[in-house]
Amino acid sequence: MYGKAFAPEYRGTLGELSVNTSLAEVLAKAVEERRRAEAGGSGVELAHAGLAVAEASRRLGLVEEAEQAWKDSYRAARDAGDEGAMAWAMWSGGTLARQRGQLALARRLLARAAELAERGDDIVARGYCLAGLAETGRIQGDYEAVGRLHEQLLAEARRRGEARHTVWALEGIAQMHRNTGSFDRALALFEEAAHIAGEAGDDRGRAWALRGIADVRSAQGDSERALELLTEAENLCRAIQLVSALAYNHKMRGNVLFRAGRHAEAEECYSEALEEFRAMGEPRGEALARLGLVKARARQGWERQRTAAELDELERAFAAIGLLRGGDMIDQARAELGITDADAGPAEPRAAADVAVTR
Repeated sequence: MYGKAFAPEYRGTLGELSVNTSLAEVLAKAVEERRRAEAGGSGVELAHAGLAVAEASRRLGLVEEAEQAWKDSYRAARDAGDEGAMAWAMWSGGTLARQRGQLALARRLLARAAELAERGDDIVARGYCLAGLAETGRIQGDYEAVGRLHEQLLAEARRRGEARHTVWALEGIAQMHRNTGSFDRALALFEEAAHIAGEAGDDRGRAWALRGIADVRSAQGDSERALELLTEAENLCRAIQLVSALAYNHKMRGNVLFRAGRHAEAEECYSEALEEFRAMGEPRGEALARLGLVKARARQGWERQRTAAELDELERAFAAIGLLRGGDMIDQARAELGITDADAGPAEPRAAADVAVTR
């Protein structure tokens, strides 16, 4: 059995906050607590408040504020000599680096955070840091290296009855199965994750699981059910202001509509997601939304030279981020759209409106 989901990144006096507390409320309370700690609290209290500011800011897409906050939290924890608090701050920094597409930096920070957590005997922080390393490797496409770590973390989470970490691990493993074509296995894992998240009151985890179910359902041909699931997930995202999850939801809606042959609607969704990703400085999401946008426009008559040029540019963008499977995605898009070497060449000048969308 699993207990109710909790948010260990909200620490000290902020520990009463729920995993589903709106991020605006978390940020307001964390800023207030940080002011109190600065005026006369302890260094550990300042570190805890700074961590909550960093995490709320990151999830709201306020990346510069998040960057400053996690560093301030780390310094306060270091000055207080609290290695557990140092680990949590560095975990936040590593998670932010991954969100910003700085995957090598994310791995370094998360590995260092895991060491600090182990030295500080904070088993929960260590689990979060290892989970962050596993997720970073999965995003990069290094499935062989991180698959075993995902399974290890899932076993540990199940043993301790930690719903939130169980849901996270199930979703990560499911995503790898989905990406390698094992749809039935992926669907079963996503559905288990959604069930556990629902029982534990983890709206964040459930929103991500519903997105995964929708993706698989769409790939299996049930686009209408997929769209219904995405609407349910979007409502959860909006309720607690999950900016990044909402952008990925919109990108997935574009995928579902594209697979259903509704290319103009897909283009609108990809464009919306692209602007959302740009606003929060998330280059991986931006590149994926751009890829969907290129494909949707190509299906609506974009000239082949222009499509080829965009795909070439995206291939370089994926490589710069460090996505090991990015080249495969571009090759698949070229094959799907019938783009060959003969289509390469100078593209026609873009209209001003296109420049803003396809940077």
